[in-house]
Amino acid sequence: MERWKKVIKKALEAGADYADLRYIENEKQGIRAKNGKIEDLSLGEDRGIGLRVWVNGSWGFASMSITDDNLEDSGKLAREAVALARAANKGQQPRELAPVKAAKKEYTTEIEEDPFEISLEEKIELLQKAHEAMQGEKIFLTTGNIDCQKEKKLFISSEGSEIQQTFYRTGAGINAMSTDGKDRQIRSYPSAFGGNYAQRGFEFVREMDLVREAERVRKEAEQLLTAEQCPAGEMTLILGGCQLGLQVHESCGHPIELDRVLGTEAAFAGTSFLTPDHIHELAYGSKVVNIYADATIPGALGSFAYDDEGVSASRIPIVREGKFENFLTSRETAPVLEQKSNGTMRAIGWSNFPLIRMTNINLEPGESSLQELIKGTEKGILLDMIKSWSIDDKRINFQFGTEIGWLIEDGEIKGVIKNPTYTGSTLPFWRSCDGIAGQSEWKMWGVPNCGKGEPMQAAPVGHGASYARFRNIKVGVSR
Repeated sequence: MERWKKVIKKALEAGADYADLRYIENEKQGIRAKNGKIEDLSLGEDRGIGLRVWVNGSWGFASMSITDDNLEDSGKLAREAVALARAANKGQQPRELAPVKAAKKEYTTEIEEDPFEISLEEKIELLQKAHEAMQGEKIFLTTGNIDCQKEKKLFISSEGSEIQQTFYRTGAGINAMSTDGKDRQIRSYPSAFGGNYAQRGFEFVREMDLVREAERVRKEAEQLLTAEQCPAGEMTLILGGCQLGLQVHESCGHPIELDRVLGTEAAFAGTSFLTPDHIHELAYGSKVVNIYADATIPGALGSFAYDDEGVSASRIPIVREGKFENFLTSRETAPVLEQKSNGTMRAIGWSNFPLIRMTNINLEPGESSLQELIKGTEKGILLDMIKSWSIDDKRINFQFGTEIGWLIEDGEIKGVIKNPTYTGSTLPFWRSCDGIAGQSEWKMWGVPNCGKGEPMQAAPVGHGASYARFRNIKVGVSR
């Protein structure tokens, strides 16, 4: 602790008005299996510091990996960060940071089983058993993965904060690809593109019961080969919680990041159709739509106690009864709205500058159920699990494809459909929502690789959702 306080002191002596430092130790383990054989085994550890300074209204940032031989280089790091801030300050008007109360706290993810104490042999055996259960006449490829991470983070600032946080992040998934020589289909569990992730221990992987679910994955992958194509036209759409989580992510999460709105972070993920004057004025969705950001949910992938500016985690209403309420902010951007930061600044690793990032962006459960939503649908489709997606830089127009769908006629499921797609625009889409399933069907989904920034930072975020119904949506669009 004292050695890092000296770095802060050196930054102030070099001319910084404010300085904060993150010291991070990272441990990662990843296992990838293909057709029952281990295709990739990655084990990694690193540690380093990232120093951020504020000089007359501009940021400077410098970072370095830490070894036992280079600790004395931290003074040079402080001078470099201050020099970069001064260079960035040319032509800038002086600005103030939103105030934050200094904190001295500790936080550790609550886990039952340390994922790094579970042997590689046990993890590999689990993936191999899942592969065996997915074997079938028309299955030509199976994959599986297990990922574990432990991150220790110390944050200290020139304002007196000393915050230590330890995060455990664990996830897993399997999928099977089928073919009949003419077509190829895929089914995944518990989610596509690597499965589901949480801020929990290895118990989270055990609860997935990958081997038990593997047989269903196989059956559905083979069933899709002979399924009817998704119908085309405007009809009622019901989205499962897994797919709805991604819908929230792309059309609700990214547009509310205030740095995107102000144009200060437009790389990679684009900007936003929202503007500050939309607060309390814009009808984002129908009256049943309530969306909130919450970094305090136990076990959710995007949870923490304090962000990377030392601002405490909180629950923030984003859309309330359809009306847009709040952006995600930082100490730098919040004053534009005459607010304090709501604590959403995070950097991935010690070598990156913090950005405004989603925490856990959730669609509140409603008062319906999946069966009631289906029963109230004359003609429509139920879709789940992402297969492809596209959305424009301002987060307005989108097109999504899912792994599987079910045709609904006269309030009943009539059969499986393949290659389902739907398209729309953000505001009309959310305004068309007329029903959301309740708490018993609400679930948290973890996304470990939300991309933003240049160079790109892949952040862990979470999304809670149940089933929801949308009227008059264009489905069956061409790929």
